[in-house]
Amino acid sequence: MQNYKKLKVWHDSHTLTLNVYSCTKQFPKEELFSMTSQMRRSAVSIAANLAEGCGKSSNKDCKRFFEIALGSANETEYYIILTKDLGYLTDEKHDELFSQINQIKAMLISLIKKQALSFSS
Repeated sequence: MQNYKKLKVWHDSHTLTLNVYSCTKQFPKEELFSMTSQMRRSAVSIAANLAEGCGKSSNKDCKRFFEIALGSANETEYYIILTKDLGYLTDEKHDELFSQINQIKAMLISLIKKQALSFSS
């Protein structure tokens, strides 16, 4: 078990979630129960799965939750692309969120590889 709050990727994921909540406040009201909800849920899921994985007693279980977090990061990346294409995000906000999510994905991939090494030895 490890403290998720010590992981840079968790802090970056939390910051991304706050940014997603902030920008989705500007989405059209008719998107409240669809795109707004979906994008927020997927962003929250990244940090939440990191936290849950860190609470697991085996590296294998921990790695599984980190992989789920990566899946949520990919989902969030798609919503960032889609909402830009729908005109809900400015170019500047899109670029900011896109950069954040890609940094998070790279950190998650590295973390998953480290977890895999720790129980394959």
